[in-house]
Amino acid sequence: MISSVRGEVTEIALDHAVVEVGGVGLAVVAAPNTLAGLRRGEQARLSTVLVVREDSLTLFGFADAEQRELFGLLQSVAGIGPRLALATLAVLSPDDVTRALLDGDTKVLTRVPGIGPKVAQRMVLELRDKVVAHSAGPSASVLPTPVSGTRRDEVVEALVGLGFTAQPAETAVDAALAHDADADAATLLRAALGSLGRSR
Repeated sequence: MISSVRGEVTEIALDHAVVEVGGVGLAVVAAPNTLAGLRRGEQARLSTVLVVREDSLTLFGFADAEQRELFGLLQSVAGIGPRLALATLAVLSPDDVTRALLDGDTKVLTRVPGIGPKVAQRMVLELRDKVVAHSAGPSASVLPTPVSGTRRDEVVEALVGLGFTAQPAETAVDAALAHDADADAATLLRAALGSLGRSR
């Protein structure tokens, strides 16, 4: 298991970063709040989980070990895989997830795309006694801006990667663009995530 990576950040996109370790560039999939703390050309250390599938190897990265542990804990619930667990950490802060589980607040949990009332109830029942307080670290106010492709398409693609379906994602991004046509991709992603979270 690859539990952490340390190296120079050579690329930052909306849903992943590339960290060069020993001359090898590792693509690390991460939530926007984790990517917000990275800077291209600077050294970074990420806690990681390597998810092995029959046809793929995917490295997921987190700002700290607590987020990594919560990511693993979420996947212990039937019906929640790595992408849905990451989407949970993208829409809700670790503190919000922990509080919702402890309080049995399924309404908060269903703000995550792909988590319906039944899955949310299962999460509360199975995880309430397992969660510990996760303190959310300070997050940067601006997310990194990708360097290729159109802003709209990249933000829609990032949202789909987090588990949202294409049509709602496109609607949310278009609404964000209508509100601020000059917004960069990172700002659009934050606005669209907020809109989609409220609509659930």
